[in-house]
Amino acid sequence: MIWTRQNAGCVLPCQRSKFNQTMSTLRYIPAALGGASLMVLGVGYILRKRRKTPEQLERERRMRLSMHGRIIDGTVIDAQEMANTSGNAVQLLIYRYDVSGVSYEASQDITHLRQYVDIHTCQIGLPSSVKYDPQNPGDSIVISEEWSGLRLNLVGVPIRKRAPAKAQTVHS
Repeated sequence: MIWTRQNAGCVLPCQRSKFNQTMSTLRYIPAALGGASLMVLGVGYILRKRRKTPEQLERERRMRLSMHGRIIDGTVIDAQEMANTSGNAVQLLIYRYDVSGVSYEASQDITHLRQYVDIHTCQIGLPSSVKYDPQNPGDSIVISEEWSGLRLNLVGVPIRKRAPAKAQTVHS
């Protein structure tokens, strides 16, 4: 209610019309919708920017298995080079291993590991070491940037050696 002055100094209550009240609240709707849409766009941009590429996810998986995986004997049964849907060559290393009486046959895309292994010199049917995740034995690798299960003297897989730790000298 708004108090207004009417005839001869009398103060009488007067009510605003419902139309004016509705119109005053409607003017905030475009600003609220604009703010909400900007927030949604901002959150979407941040989430999309942080999304990892499939190559980054595969590299992280290889590094995790390389550091924390269990080693078991396996056999390389095939090495193939095929074209994917975009026409690029994909190199696959197919291997077999057994964990707790269960046989697994898996393949590893070694396209990004070309500097560590030459698929054309890989000898089929030779034993190799396989690193696997104990919680998910189907998740395994034969080669990564820091580890190779391919037998060095049989296949000739060059693995990058880490630089030795520098000796610390104590100054007195």
